[in-house]
Amino acid sequence: MKVFAISDLHLSFAVDKPMDIFGDGWQNHFEKVKEDWNARVKDDDLVLIGGDVSWGLSIEQAAPDYAAIAALAGRKIVLRGNHDYYWTSLAKMRAAFPCFEFLQNNSIRVDNILVAGSRGWSFPTENTSDEDKKIYRRELERLRLSLADMQKNRRDGDTVIALLHYPPFEARIEDTEVTALLEEFEVNIALYGHLHGKNVRVMPEVNKNGIRYLLTSCDLVKNTLVEVL
Repeated sequence: MKVFAISDLHLSFAVDKPMDIFGDGWQNHFEKVKEDWNARVKDDDLVLIGGDVSWGLSIEQAAPDYAAIAALAGRKIVLRGNHDYYWTSLAKMRAAFPCFEFLQNNSIRVDNILVAGSRGWSFPTENTSDEDKKIYRRELERLRLSLADMQKNRRDGDTVIALLHYPPFEARIEDTEVTALLEEFEVNIALYGHLHGKNVRVMPEVNKNGIRYLLTSCDLVKNTLVEVL
């Protein structure tokens, strides 16, 4: 079994939200993703999808986007992104899209791989609103809950992957509360997205304090899947 990852697909089959207005890197981007996916992913492989799947505002609007991904090979685990407005509860997501597995305060085992994670949020500054600070703290607690669930199920020889949407650090790759949590629970690999555009200061892979961090933003990885394992 291989493990792949991608995030920020921003699909919009049921709403008028074309991504190519944001640059040439988004021109026919999902066709490029599908071409790479079909060439590399087998039915017994695992694909981790790190949020911002659909621009749909409701389950009904998101359904065609999930159907397009469901038609592709592999077992799929999905995390919520900041633009996944249709995601109101874990129960509703499971009921609407039974072909997928979803992360929210939980962890998921696939053979000797444990996947945990949380959406995250922008790191607070002195100018951050109280509401954004509240969301940041809540997301940090959700990450802890997910990692704690992972820890209960952990066995010798397991590989632990943290699936995040927001980056766990900023451009200087300094320590944060997020990286501290990942290190506390001895995560092996952390995946993140959310960042876009050719002017973003980012490296595709960072090794920090024993954890391998991989960027998965669709446009920044040239509309191809990142091979994690």
